[in-house]
Amino acid sequence: MLRELSRRATRSGSQGKRPIYPNASEDREGRSTTVRIVVGAQFGDEAKGKITDYLAAGARYVVRTGGGPNAGHSIHLPEGSLVLHQLACGVLRHGVVGVSGPGMVIQPMKLEAEMQDLERRGLLRGQVVLSDRAHVLLPVHEIEDAWEDDLRAKVNPGAGLGTTRQGIGPAYADRSGRFGIRLGDLAHRARLRESLELLYATKTHLSNLPSLDGLAAELAEVGSRLAPLIRPTEPMLWEAIARRETILLEGAQSALLDVDFGMYPYVTSSHPTSAGALVGSGIPPTEVDEVIGVAKAYSTRVGAGPFPTEDSGERGEYLRRVGGERGATTGRPRRCGWLDLVLLRYAARLNGFTSFAITKVDVLGGLEEIPVCTQYVLADGSTVRDVLPSQADDLVHAQPVYEYLPGWPMFHQRLKDRIKSEGAMALPLTLRRFFDRILEETRVPVQYVGYGAERDETVALPPPFEHARRPALTPWTG
Repeated sequence: MLRELSRRATRSGSQGKRPIYPNASEDREGRSTTVRIVVGAQFGDEAKGKITDYLAAGARYVVRTGGGPNAGHSIHLPEGSLVLHQLACGVLRHGVVGVSGPGMVIQPMKLEAEMQDLERRGLLRGQVVLSDRAHVLLPVHEIEDAWEDDLRAKVNPGAGLGTTRQGIGPAYADRSGRFGIRLGDLAHRARLRESLELLYATKTHLSNLPSLDGLAAELAEVGSRLAPLIRPTEPMLWEAIARRETILLEGAQSALLDVDFGMYPYVTSSHPTSAGALVGSGIPPTEVDEVIGVAKAYSTRVGAGPFPTEDSGERGEYLRRVGGERGATTGRPRRCGWLDLVLLRYAARLNGFTSFAITKVDVLGGLEEIPVCTQYVLADGSTVRDVLPSQADDLVHAQPVYEYLPGWPMFHQRLKDRIKSEGAMALPLTLRRFFDRILEETRVPVQYVGYGAERDETVALPPPFEHARRPALTPWTG
């Protein structure tokens, strides 16, 4: 299986070679290349996998730019449901190259198992390419992740972060500390051994580490099996741009979990923003055409941290039950609440969204009215409309100010059939007014709508969103 994937990937990367950007100004005029970035606009779990899979139908390359096995992108195919953790969504479509990019931290044993499961089910249809610059996430990191989370809770019971314990934070910490091991290192046994010895010297506070000899042997073996898929991915993508092929950059987690711009310390350890997608792929910012922010019609969050629009009552439980809100990786129930336009404005500014994809509108179908938060009132009486305070504690007691919009009908099968037949014009009028309200508040139009879990239950809205492709920022209120 891996040999065949390697053969196809090598063949795809060697076609039509020519100088990259032979004349940048001339090459950009009238070009058909599209580089899109898909970014989570909330706290994660916005159905980014569904939207990325939808857009992958028109892409040549789909690139996962960050995160690791903590991510779980759920996709519902006619053959059954699946969750992708470390593979890009493009691997599910014929003729698409799925790239696990340089910004990722990859657990190679789990990655191999993920590929084998898809192959067994006949769903590994695209090509798999792994960046030689992606860092290796080890069982050592998983152990350290649990140790760190337990330590936080022991020192301060309220300081736990609720991580997935998949080793993401320690793996990124070792990358920044320059103790990391990259996928490209797995082919060099002596270097791998030396790197592991140095890494183990930094983990003496952990008492239950696996045998260094055993881990070195296991990594060398899995590395030899994955070696045909591991290669430099940046030149491949640069050549694709030169050939005017479509590239889709797929984020994991969400902008509000960014290690710098999220609700620190209740964040992930990478940069799941549009800027992070560029760093995690090697594509320059001048080549980006669209940045699509994915948001649910309501809000959810997994783990600890402020959640201003959380509804811990019956309505929140209704959203959890009807929306099937449980973590794709951990299975933990998600905290549920209402659409937060304050955070959506902030995410739009931070990422330069050119459009939104709004998902799970069917979950709210049948409700008489839909709450949306337009601003916060903080403990000192001040209001916030489009700024995320740098101190997460400032949001703990923030009071959301709601506007109540008219609800829309339930998405029964007859309505879904109409949408599939007639397109976006069959969407309920009150739902389209809901989208208009998002545009008014964020200056970013809604371009895609997910109205069910299945692959074909996504619809693109017709223009007019062209006038807002490079939207002006909303007035800054401080």
